Amino acid sequence: MTGLTRRTVLGAGFAAAGTGLLTACSDSTSGMDHSSGANGTSPTTDYLAPDGKEVAAAEARRTPGRDRKVRLTAVETRLDLGGGRTVRSWAYGDDLPGKEIRVTAGDTLALTLANNLPEATSVHWHGLALRNDMDGVPGLTQRGIAAGSSFDYRFAVTHPGTYWLHPHSGVQQDRGLYAPLVVEDPKEPLAYDKEWVIVLDDWVDGVDGSTPDAVLAELAKGMGGMDHGGSEGMDHGDSGSMEGHDMSHMSHTSMTTRKAKATPPPPPSGPSRMLMGASSDLLGGDAGDVGYPHYLINGRTPQAPSTFTAKPGDRIRLRIINAGGDTAFRIALGGHRFTVTHADGFPVRHTRADALLLGMGERIDALVTAGNGTFPLTALAEGKNRTALAVLRTGGGAAPTASVRPAELQRRVLHGGQLKADDSVRLDAKRPDRTIEFRLTGSMAKYDWAINGRKYDPARRHPVRSGERVRLSFVNGTTMWHPMHLHGHTFALADGGARKDTSIVLPGKRLDVDFDADNPGLWMVHCHNVYHAESGMMTVLGYLKK
Repeated sequence: MTGLTRRTVLGAGFAAAGTGLLTACSDSTSGMDHSSGANGTSPTTDYLAPDGKEVAAAEARRTPGRDRKVRLTAVETRLDLGGGRTVRSWAYGDDLPGKEIRVTAGDTLALTLANNLPEATSVHWHGLALRNDMDGVPGLTQRGIAAGSSFDYRFAVTHPGTYWLHPHSGVQQDRGLYAPLVVEDPKEPLAYDKEWVIVLDDWVDGVDGSTPDAVLAELAKGMGGMDHGGSEGMDHGDSGSMEGHDMSHMSHTSMTTRKAKATPPPPPSGPSRMLMGASSDLLGGDAGDVGYPHYLINGRTPQAPSTFTAKPGDRIRLRIINAGGDTAFRIALGGHRFTVTHADGFPVRHTRADALLLGMGERIDALVTAGNGTFPLTALAEGKNRTALAVLRTGGGAAPTASVRPAELQRRVLHGGQLKADDSVRLDAKRPDRTIEFRLTGSMAKYDWAINGRKYDPARRHPVRSGERVRLSFVNGTTMWHPMHLHGHTFALADGGARKDTSIVLPGKRLDVDFDADNPGLWMVHCHNVYHAESGMMTVLGYLKK
């Protein structure tokens, strides 16, 4: 069993599995935020509970439909990455990625997760606006699902799109614990012949003795005074969106968080994975912290890529998911152009591009019309000079080599910050009722990533009220980029920009996004670099009681 991470320690008082839900508290006072009133935090009050009546009422308004029953098992297993490369890791079943879950908008997903791992886990449904007590954040919305236990997730799925699922427990996501979740539209407006789900990943677990926990332990030591962060020279006047470049019967009013002594992190195992010198103009400089030995598409290395078959002239819908821990990917299909149709599950004005850039947690849907032959789908690990590969085959021709780099990678590169929302999903124009500023702080030197200078504390919440239009202002005072993710909602980028739940904030930049507070509960906001988040770059939005 791996050593305890910071998040495990924070939730140690709730570590046993159960069927109820919780509100994490501190100082023996439930729902009280003892932080200062600056930056939108409230020194007062009562927050709605994740399993409260307001959450149940919001779920009822979604009109849950027919059950779609699924059973998922988290296991230790040996995974075949192709070309004779096998690793011991954790996964959902014996598949990498985990077996795709497909439902129709309006269904109720009834999924049982059986935990056969040596430690507690959970499932977070990335991008879904679902009931708060099913969001899968241990220590906030549920207890961790203990080893040998199971948990029943049940919630209405209302919005079609491309989503995915992964743990919200330590750095487990950087193992093999992830799977695509596709919500089909019963009134699908797009016309296409085939669909190709593409999951991008960076891989370290089980290679030469490495584990994500050991990677985090190495990073946590910092870089010996070499500061890659800080807030000097920050430009607050420019957009940072990249445009242009068991708890049954748990009391929610009197529970006291038990303090747990932090145990030392596990000793580093395997070779050093700290990455130096990764640079990307698209990402504003430093591209990442971790040098991964493998980069994967659908669980396969470039030496033994997966192959998708179609006929010449087929119109193919690509659903692309970046499930990586520390890597943005620039992806292109040799000999083809993309027509982008969706970002993070929501439709956008159709836009043409040669290549696409996705940060961790982002999804893009695109259409391509297949040519005749064999074509490389190449995902460049941005700034890291390594690639992942899959193959589209519609006819004859030799398979592309692992080192192939389509010319499209260097042509027009499109990212979520450049997209405009389709008129059907644009937010009505409205001044925000509340603005919350999140200063992104920290550095590689100390590896002290945080929000507003404070590491994650589940008892510290930023208040919102149901019915408000809320503006989140992400102010990046570091020299690294951060893909910021909001749970339980989608936000709108400025000036009619795309509706998204995860968006890149460039170093030294500010990104303002708006959302309607229409899903009560306690919701995480965090960097989707798994190592930044686990080091402390997470916080909570809390809906206030009326």
